[in-house]
Amino acid sequence: MEKNDLKDICEKLQKTAQEAGEFIANERKKFDSEAIEYKDVNNVVSYVDKEAEKLIVTQLRQILPSAGFITEEGTADTADMDGLNWIIDPLDGTANYIHNVPNYSLSLALAKGKTVLVGVIYHIPSNEMYTAIKGGGAFCNGRSIKVAQSQTLGESLLATGFPYYKFENMDKYLLILESLMQKTHGLRRFGSAAIDLAYVASGYFDGFYEYNLNSWDMAAGILLVEEAGGIVTDFEGSDDHLFGGFVVAGNAVHKELLSEIKRFWFN
Repeated sequence: MEKNDLKDICEKLQKTAQEAGEFIANERKKFDSEAIEYKDVNNVVSYVDKEAEKLIVTQLRQILPSAGFITEEGTADTADMDGLNWIIDPLDGTANYIHNVPNYSLSLALAKGKTVLVGVIYHIPSNEMYTAIKGGGAFCNGRSIKVAQSQTLGESLLATGFPYYKFENMDKYLLILESLMQKTHGLRRFGSAAIDLAYVASGYFDGFYEYNLNSWDMAAGILLVEEAGGIVTDFEGSDDHLFGGFVVAGNAVHKELLSEIKRFWFN
């Protein structure tokens, strides 16, 4: 696919994100807690997630009818894992949204196999639109963004996500957390992996790591970090992260951060 085609798709994705974001924001004003459902322990979903995804799927089918879908809420399930797929998270940070914490987003990406070609993350409360196309750089509201220039863990600020299910690896996670708390300027947990990755790309965080993620949590964010000059791998240091569930993203501190994670995770 040519770069001009990707630019055109990116522009249309931004319009879709804006429309879905307006719906999500308007629904928050009249949100009814009785509409909350539980997909699993601590894993919540609302009618807003589902309706926003339906809206997005309808729009994306018009943009590129030949592409399949990988969606969080299962509105469309037609993926060809080696072909073109839309990867959609209609509301990343649902728990924040439900509790009216102003840190939630939507994430839209187009991927071919494991390669993300276009990514858009819309931080709805702040009206910040993060965009990237492969080989074309990363932007926030049209302004070019780059990863921070920190070189070592000792001068870094990191982000992570707390596990909310599959707690069998909690001990390893806590050991990593304990070590990094003592070797960095600190860690933050904002509750939206998409925004965490966008903030790495913007230079606010020097690195981000998490496990138990899905492709829709991080597809657009992966491309943003890479196009902003960062590095993204799984916990082993390979590129099998989009569908692998494990991600480490960062600037020059990535190598040191990855080494620290490996030290505890694989022992």
